Amino acid sequence: MTTKMAMSEVIRTRRNQLGLTQSQIAETIGVNLRQVVRYEAGEQEPAFSVAVRLAKALGISLAELAGEIPTGLNLSGEWWAAWETSKDGIPRVDVHSMFANQQADQIHLDASRAVNVSLEGGTYAWRGEVRIWDNEALIGWYRATDGAVRSKGSIYFHLHQHGQSAYGRWVGMSYDGEVITGWGAMARDADSVKRIVEQLIETNGASRGRIS
Repeated sequence: MTTKMAMSEVIRTRRNQLGLTQSQIAETIGVNLRQVVRYEAGEQEPAFSVAVRLAKALGISLAELAGEIPTGLNLSGEWWAAWETSKDGIPRVDVHSMFANQQADQIHLDASRAVNVSLEGGTYAWRGEVRIWDNEALIGWYRATDGAVRSKGSIYFHLHQHGQSAYGRWVGMSYDGEVITGWGAMARDADSVKRIVEQLIETNGASRGRIS
């Protein structure tokens, strides 16, 4: 099943999700800025050759660019994320809010205004993106948006069949090393997401550390 969305809305929404300007899109696909403005205003649609380049630049299929949006799990909205991490060398579970914006099978994760449930701090601002695979896995990347924080890496989460939570592992760079890994999860409320990660640590043992 699919829903229909105007191409102009698809282009505008997806460009904003990626944090790109109209000028950057125009340069990437080899057209004048005025053309991109017309595309997003619904005044004109791109020729096929341009549409191919535009879909690639936006990271979506031609069908999705044309507005054919598959229906299924809707993961958009407010979420809470939890990560096996540490502060000052002491292991901890860091829990904070984030927002998910789904476009077809791609989900933009925005924790640039993350709210931590602890007064101890530890959360940094970040953004990322994951893709839904077969309605059972989320695979993607994250990176800190604070220039003073070097953290970035990849995410693999197993997705609950009803889309209420997801859990798995993150692997990336942090102040503790170039390749660090740990448990992570996302859920619709703070208590649930923290409990998921604590249970993963209890069942499987603390796993955060340098990969040798």
